[in-house]
Amino acid sequence: MAPVVDVGDAEEIARDLVVIPNRRVQLVPNIGVVGGEHSVLVVETGLGPRNAEKVLEFALEYARGRRLYLTTTHFHPEHAYGAQAFGDATYVVNRAQAEDLRVKGPGYLEMFRGLGESIARELEDVALVTPDVVYDQSYELDLGGRVVELRATGRAHSKGDQVVRVEDVLFTGDLVETGQFAIFPWFPPYDVDVSGLRWIDVMRRLEAETPSVVVPGHGDLGGPELLADTRTYLELLRDETWRRRDSAMSEQEIAAEVTEVMTIRYPEWTDREWIEKGVGCLCAEH
Repeated sequence: MAPVVDVGDAEEIARDLVVIPNRRVQLVPNIGVVGGEHSVLVVETGLGPRNAEKVLEFALEYARGRRLYLTTTHFHPEHAYGAQAFGDATYVVNRAQAEDLRVKGPGYLEMFRGLGESIARELEDVALVTPDVVYDQSYELDLGGRVVELRATGRAHSKGDQVVRVEDVLFTGDLVETGQFAIFPWFPPYDVDVSGLRWIDVMRRLEAETPSVVVPGHGDLGGPELLADTRTYLELLRDETWRRRDSAMSEQEIAAEVTEVMTIRYPEWTDREWIEKGVGCLCAEH
């Protein structure tokens, strides 16, 4: 399927809080729209300006005159490369994400354009946007009677990951996926910022916060078990990789064996190609 956001599936999961689900379509993120008395926050843009225009239209109708804010969980194209459509909204992100967007954004734009015609079509005319508000560790956004916490997690899936918490609802971006193997953007020498070890630490911290609802970057919404599932997988990936790392096996052989172990353990999970990337990352971190 083409990576197109369908706002018709929007679902209210809490008071004045809507999620536009990704319907398990590749390169479509779960998108949030969070309201307060005087403002509305949109979480994620979708892939490129045309997807973002649909999200913006939905958000403006939902806002009914309230001020609009935008944030993104990290700089990857399906999450942030539609920000230009939100011209009058205030775009707020953490400093590490803003730096990722500035330094690595153009390279990722070209890489994603090479992934297929339907993807390239959505990325036509992309203009990477400089955020309006940049914070260091955390930022409390007052929407009017409701405060949303934006928080940098530190390096994990990317250098600039951010989570968004609204009461007991947690938007994780690609720190968490449902029903698929964790995405390791391990592309040496061009991008080696992903860290399996730091990712595990981040998941432990998020688990300790015990949110009731977890909105993953991709896949079905769930509860705190999604955090535990991701941490358990990452720990097993680390252990199985490191157990072989000091042997005479090549990294390719390690990846083949670990992939077999993981697909037996998680037979219904998709995107198995990311297992090998995770092995490469964890071999480097051994």
